Amino acid sequence: MQSLRMIEDWPVTNAATAVVRGADGALLGENGPQEHPFPLASVTKLLSAYAVLVAVEEGVFELDDPAGPDGSTVRHLLAHTSGLAFDEQRTMAAPGTRRLYSNAGFDVLADTLAKASGIPFAQYVAEAVFQPLGMAASYLDTGHRSPAGAGGVSTVADLVRFTTELQAPRLLDRSTVETATRFVAFPGLSGVLPGFGHRKPNDWGLGFEIRGEKAPHWTGSTSSPATFGHFGQSGTFLWVDPTAGVACVALTDRDFGPWAAEAWPAFTDAVLDELDG
Repeated sequence: MQSLRMIEDWPVTNAATAVVRGADGALLGENGPQEHPFPLASVTKLLSAYAVLVAVEEGVFELDDPAGPDGSTVRHLLAHTSGLAFDEQRTMAAPGTRRLYSNAGFDVLADTLAKASGIPFAQYVAEAVFQPLGMAASYLDTGHRSPAGAGGVSTVADLVRFTTELQAPRLLDRSTVETATRFVAFPGLSGVLPGFGHRKPNDWGLGFEIRGEKAPHWTGSTSSPATFGHFGQSGTFLWVDPTAGVACVALTDRDFGPWAAEAWPAFTDAVLDELDG
């Protein structure tokens, strides 16, 4: 795919990308060091959320079990509607009333899962997600301040395996994945999309951002509203566009900033245009 060469012009030292077809998991194109480990920042939330959903299916807890502030549940925490502040366990709103993007909420999720299962969170993610998918280079940095929210390290090659799982689930029932990625949790709530400002509505699934009609956005102008995924402040993103039937991963070693807000949408549009052609 010629469009993947665009990363060579990004103002970064290292970058790697790949595109995966959903129908059969075929690798449609790649560029850059596929086995190079990159800090994921908030792309980690996708892996953490998937482990939480595995725990739900395993009966460790249920989505509507209490977790976090009074009135909050596992579902609220996954959907950033628990009312917790961005980076501290301070309640800012009643659960279910605002979309307050919260790293602290994912810390609470990690603690809740660890207590309910008796297994440290990083170990649970490894056993529930990394190992069965063959993501041998991926791990949660337990020395990081927030291993649940932003402490993941992975490679494009490993995340290709994860995008294949998202498009053709083996670890979870398909209906669980669709609930997390295709249906807005607590519809109509507004909130801040980090890096892009206030959005009304600010659609989110269970751990996965749903693009909806947000504009501007870190995906492309031609990305379907059904597109879901996440980007990270370390200069990383992962999206799945069910309408196009493809997923894309891009990892870099430069923090998110104006360069990414400009480069990423153009890159995504070029990828989708090449696939459509």
